[in-house]
Amino acid sequence: MSGVLSVVATPIGNLEDLSPRAARTLARADIIACEDVTDAGMPGLSDPGHHVIEACAEAGLRVEVIPGPSAVPAALVASGLPTARFVFDGFLPRTASARRRRIEALSREERTLVVFEAPHRLVDSLQALADGLGPRRAAVARELTKIHEEVVRGTLPELAGRFADSGARGEVTIVIEGAPAPEKKSSNAGGLAAEVAAEMSAGMGKRESIAAVAARNGVPKKIVYQAVLDNAPGEEG
Repeated sequence: MSGVLSVVATPIGNLEDLSPRAARTLARADIIACEDVTDAGMPGLSDPGHHVIEACAEAGLRVEVIPGPSAVPAALVASGLPTARFVFDGFLPRTASARRRRIEALSREERTLVVFEAPHRLVDSLQALADGLGPRRAAVARELTKIHEEVVRGTLPELAGRFADSGARGEVTIVIEGAPAPEKKSSNAGGLAAEVAAEMSAGMGKRESIAAVAARNGVPKKIVYQAVLDNAPGEEG
């Protein structure tokens, strides 16, 4: 048995982004799997396409990739955040508890984060990201390459408030600043408590301040909470 699996990236909105090579490959193909197999963009990214690619590779079939449009690099570049090192984590979990666990697992990641989200879950996810990661810089990119393309930049709390008021439509990609490098993290309880106090002075609640400081410094929230207790005024004598 011989054959070639051609993995062809297709436009994510603007049909002019289809390359001549991609069009030629599709025109010559005996079978085209689309629509109910993979969405627009790069097949295999955030869809089950890798199962097909793996099966073809194991069967000894040649796999060729025709690169092209993808929301991941487009949103990353448009965000204005560091691009040298980044991690794509697909869609955030749908349930609140699973989403919190995922965000906590990502809180120490120093590379720029890129995730997808459905428009009807965007506000909840932005609020969860703000609670778990604090006031990091971020960008929400939606409808990329389409007529109503929009890239909104700000801190996570700012973006959560912005979209709580206006909502969102279309495909959404969120780009988030990574955690600070270890040498920039606070290493003592007094420093952590001072950061929490600064956040609270700026108007953030105690719980949210602790979560933000924990995420920013890459330490568990219970460590920050204990630091606040240990450095509370009037605890001695």
